[in-house]
Amino acid sequence: MKIVIDMMGGDNGLEATISATNSFLSMHDDVELFLIGDETKLESFKSNPKCKIVNSETILAMDVDPMTALKDKKSSLMVAISTYLDNKCDALISAGSTGALLAASVFKIKRIPGIIRPCLITSFPTIKKDKKFVVCDLGANIENTKEELNQFAIMGSLYYSIRYNENKPSVYLLSNGTEEEKGSPLNKEAYPLLKENKRINFKGNIEARDPLFGDIDVLVTDGYSGNIFLKSVEGTAKVMSNMIKESFKRNIFSKIGYLLSKKGFDDIKVKMDYKNVGGAMLIGVNGVVIKAHGSSDLQSFLSALNNAYTLVKEDIVEKIKKELN
Repeated sequence: MKIVIDMMGGDNGLEATISATNSFLSMHDDVELFLIGDETKLESFKSNPKCKIVNSETILAMDVDPMTALKDKKSSLMVAISTYLDNKCDALISAGSTGALLAASVFKIKRIPGIIRPCLITSFPTIKKDKKFVVCDLGANIENTKEELNQFAIMGSLYYSIRYNENKPSVYLLSNGTEEEKGSPLNKEAYPLLKENKRINFKGNIEARDPLFGDIDVLVTDGYSGNIFLKSVEGTAKVMSNMIKESFKRNIFSKIGYLLSKKGFDDIKVKMDYKNVGGAMLIGVNGVVIKAHGSSDLQSFLSALNNAYTLVKEDIVEKIKKELN
């Protein structure tokens, strides 16, 4: 399995990617890694027969304009894209600029025939043990059509089936009410298509407050709403965590209470930690492209690498092509 890793992307850069890559190598013997970055800082991998170092000269800013990014052929991301294509690789992972990765993947790697627009899809934790659901689109697109939402539902169902071994995952449309007539103009247009689509198990509308309870499998939404959903969940989790910490600092009795309930809070922290979900796949392009979290640490980036490994093993791209045909 040939995997290309942008070692320089993300807020933490090499601090996260080097340690995660070492851990990944210790877990898998059947991989060949192309490590893209400053070769002087990647010398520790030169003696590893499973690694090839490809030098890059620049690092794209996280807020770089996508078209500007495409012109910087010496950046770690664009060198990674070229390496992916030249060596006919199986997967590409980067924690760098989302917009740049999306643009480069669509223009260079291309879409799967029949796909109108690729979308970002990832897993979310829920309050149920070992239960996750997936959301698509998370922000690859600002505007979508009803046909695109219908394709998101098909790809989301297939992704969930592969990742979580579920034959008929339940599909819901993110809306401002559960009634069929509720939703934005786009939702109202997409609803009949989803309802009539025999290739998915469509259950109707759902409000944003409900998915984290763990009763759904696939949440379909336009990219704008999906990105707001993602950021809202992340922000709420951080706020609640800080509030809980502060409440236990009030006095000696609250501190004792924390010690007595620490295991329970640790379990919640592990269960709801986004670092364990494995990044977001740009599903719909002709290859496995994973966008790791911009602030990835060792665990988060390792999860993204393992997610890519699983999706390649399961041959997800070919299965999407077959499903669309």
